[in-house]
Amino acid sequence: MGDGAAQATRTRNNKKDLRLAWAGSALSMTAFRTLGVSYPLIALALTGSPMAAGWVGFASTVPGLLLYIPAGALIDRFNPRQVMLWTEAARGIAAASVFVALLCGAASLPQLVVAAVAEGALWVLHSLAENALIPSLVGRDGLRRALARSEMSFHTAVLAGRPLGGFLLGIGQAIPSAVNTVLFFLSFGFLLRMDASDVRRDARPLVKVGDGLREVAQRPFLRTAMALTALTNLMVNALTMVFLASSAELSPLVVGMVLAGGGLGGVLGSLLVLRVTPPPFMLFAQVWIWAFALFVAAFGGHPAFFALATLLTGCSGALSNIGIRTFEAHEIGPDKIARVASVSRLTSRMAISVAAPLGALLVTCFGGDGATVVLFVTMVVIAIVVTAVPALRGGLMPGGERRAHP
Repeated sequence: MGDGAAQATRTRNNKKDLRLAWAGSALSMTAFRTLGVSYPLIALALTGSPMAAGWVGFASTVPGLLLYIPAGALIDRFNPRQVMLWTEAARGIAAASVFVALLCGAASLPQLVVAAVAEGALWVLHSLAENALIPSLVGRDGLRRALARSEMSFHTAVLAGRPLGGFLLGIGQAIPSAVNTVLFFLSFGFLLRMDASDVRRDARPLVKVGDGLREVAQRPFLRTAMALTALTNLMVNALTMVFLASSAELSPLVVGMVLAGGGLGGVLGSLLVLRVTPPPFMLFAQVWIWAFALFVAAFGGHPAFFALATLLTGCSGALSNIGIRTFEAHEIGPDKIARVASVSRLTSRMAISVAAPLGALLVTCFGGDGATVVLFVTMVVIAIVVTAVPALRGGLMPGGERRAHP
């Protein structure tokens, strides 16, 4: 077979593998979001204790704080497809164990805590492996669109997963675990159909876990973008907590529709990237877009304005996320991409973890309306500082980074 024919065959196989990876990840992310709702509610039903539900919810977040950095180093040493296969199989087994226990009336709080920790840890591995897999299947020209589809599947899972978890739990306590067991093994089946081609990974020892941190520290764009992303995530997730803490008079349907705005915005932003390339100043623009969104939430005076604010932040956030991931795939070597991605995920996770108590504290001190105004003023100050400081403003432009690192 000639070189041209061989290249065409590889391209066809890669496109097929990419479609299978997208399908598997969409199922996997939907199950992840569904379990995030159902496990705490099952704990509440079993024990009658809101504190128990809180501990189960907290248990699923702990691995994200502890494992992202070492997980990035681990994945850079192995075939990402193999990592995803093992995680999906393990997640399916964990969900099945909860289903069987609930069916037999033997479920307990410790089992739910263990299942939540396992799900959180395996999700860390799965998401970083997917981050490393996509660039290996797509050429440089098609990378932006591939990452846009990946981002869209994430936001679609956010949009569908939480309502699905509540709906399934309303049918029966064991139903969410049964459905998610099926979703995980379907995802495993899609990944199994991919070509089992060996992807050479970094064979250096795991003591190189700091490579991702060093890579980020040496690149102004990544360093500034990750710091800004952490701050903006902190703002918008604190806003979500402020809304929830102030929504006692609203129906659950209205609350759900407002919170769905972020997922809808993310889907719209991802669809936009499929048609146009985000401008190089997108991250800089995001700061002012989020300031405007918080202004809308602070002075709108109606839940619809909160929904609009989350839609704006979700849309611009998706555009920025795709820009950062595209930069990483273009500029970071394939042997380090998971480690760099792990730093990004860790900073976002830390911000999200702090956001809930911060939002609750602001509501306690200033009330719901006052807390939203405080967040708006803080975001405006951040936007002004980013605009006024040339190093920060320039650090958000990936073009300058590429000239510095040809």
